[in-house]
Amino acid sequence: MIVQYQGKKNGKSTTLTIKINGGNLSKTSSNYELFLYVGDKGANQVPLFTTEIHQSLSNCLREIYLFRKHNHIAFDAGSEITIGDLNPYDQILYDFLKPNLFAA
Repeated sequence: MIVQYQGKKNGKSTTLTIKINGGNLSKTSSNYELFLYVGDKGANQVPLFTTEIHQSLSNCLREIYLFRKHNHIAFDAGSEITIGDLNPYDQILYDFLKPNLFAA
């Protein structure tokens, strides 16, 4: 699942992309890993941050939240666009936990 937001990095407007890699990343249980990219799609997109592999999506979102707060990155919550094939469970879970990403 890929989610894009408009936002600002160091005061400059940009596109921020979160790629959720979920499923069986380990042999014992379902896990999640998130990738944060900055820039437009394609060659202009630069990897910015990768979370640790966690057993819960909320821990991954918490890592992204802390990274963006520390590095002065702002997401515009109203600009959310979901791209690609959706796993219904991941979509519901992300929508439920999304407020953690935008906590004050």
